[in-house]
Amino acid sequence: MFDTLGLICMIWWYMMLFHPLHADFQCMESDTQESPITNVNVDWRKMELSWESSRNFSEYKCTIMDRDMEYIDIEVHSPLCNFQEELDKPLHKGLFFNIEVPNTNISKQCSFLPGGMNGSAIENFSCVIYNIFLMNCTWQAGRDAPADTQYFLYWQKSRDEEEMECELYIKDENCRNMGCIFENVSIGIEKAYFLVNGSSKDSLIQFYDEYIDLYKIEILTAPLNVTADCTRGSAGCIITWHPPLTNHVEESRCFQYEISIQNKDEPKEEKKLPRVRDDRYEFQNYNEKKRYVLKIRARGKNCLVSSNWGEWSEPIEFGQGKDYFIFVILFLIALGTISITLLLYCLFKRCCNFKNLFPTIPQPRDKFSALTDEDIQTEYVNLSTKNHTEEITAIEE
Repeated sequence: MFDTLGLICMIWWYMMLFHPLHADFQCMESDTQESPITNVNVDWRKMELSWESSRNFSEYKCTIMDRDMEYIDIEVHSPLCNFQEELDKPLHKGLFFNIEVPNTNISKQCSFLPGGMNGSAIENFSCVIYNIFLMNCTWQAGRDAPADTQYFLYWQKSRDEEEMECELYIKDENCRNMGCIFENVSIGIEKAYFLVNGSSKDSLIQFYDEYIDLYKIEILTAPLNVTADCTRGSAGCIITWHPPLTNHVEESRCFQYEISIQNKDEPKEEKKLPRVRDDRYEFQNYNEKKRYVLKIRARGKNCLVSSNWGEWSEPIEFGQGKDYFIFVILFLIALGTISITLLLYCLFKRCCNFKNLFPTIPQPRDKFSALTDEDIQTEYVNLSTKNHTEEITAIEE
C-alpha cells in the first residue's frame, strides 16, 4: 500500500522541477546618441557579460556594482567580461553593470534585477557542516509566498564543478521543501554557491542565492584520545590529546584548544586554564587527594578552519579523590550500634508485655484469720443504723 503523503510529494516534485530562474535584465539607452554597444546579455550561472559592438574597439572597461555600492572593475580587449573569479555577491539583491570604452563617452548601463512576487523568496537560509562529512541547510518559506509554492535547492562547491540539486529534502507537513541534507561533503578553499529557486502555479517566485565559505560553517568534532597522566612529583599531570578530525586540514598548528578541569566534589570549582596551541598541557595545581573531571574542545586559528568553538570531548576523570573507606567503616559501625540497640529494646519490651498477658492468679482470702483490728473497726462503723422515733411529753404543773 502506497504512502499517500509520499506519493503526493513525489508527483509535486516532478511537476515543479527544473523551472527557470526569474530575473529581469534591462539596459538604458543614452538620449544624446545611439551607443555602438548593443545586444548586452548576461549568463548568471557563469557570471559572463557579453555584448556586440558596431565598431571595433581595442579595449573595454566593465564595472559591476551591487546595491551596497561595492563594485569591481575589469579591463578586457574583447566584448566579453567574466566576473566569475572576482564576484561572490548574491544576485537576488540585484546587480548593475556598466560597459564603457576608455577615453571616449561611449557607455552602456544595464541592471540585473530579480523577478517574481515580492515576499515569495525564502527567508532565514543557513547551513551547517557536522560529523566531518554531513551538511544540513534549512530555510523558511517566504512570508507572502502562495500556499502551493515549492522550493528547490541547488549548490556549486566551486566554480569548476557542476551545479547539483539537493537529493534529500527535508519537508514540512504540507510537503513543502524546507531544508536539505548533503552527504560526503568536502571543504575547499573557494566559496560554495547556493541557490534556492521556487515555483507556483499562481505566480512567479523570487529566487534566493548566497556564497558561503564552507569551513566557516563547520562544527568541529571533539579532540580525540584525551588522557591525563598524573604523578606524585612536582610535574603534576600531563594532559595529552589528538586534534579533531576534519576533511580538509591535517596540521595540528591550525587549532586552538580550551581545557576545562572541574573538581568532582565541588562542580562549581572550575579551573580557568589558558588556551593552548599544542596538543599537550601540564596541569601543575594537581592535588592527588581530589578527583577531577577533564574535557577539551577546539577551534580554528590562523587557518581555513572555523573560529567557533567545537564540541566538547567526553569527560574523563583523574586523581585519587577523598578516601571514603574510613567514612564507610564508621557508618557501618554506627548502623550496627543502632540496629543492636533497637533489637534489645524490642526484646525488653516484649518481655514486659509477656507478664501483662499472663498475670499471677490471686489466692482466696481467709477472713477469720486475716481479720485485723482495723478491719473490725471498719465493719463496726459500716453497720447500718436503725431508725428510732423518740417522743417527748412535756408536763406542766
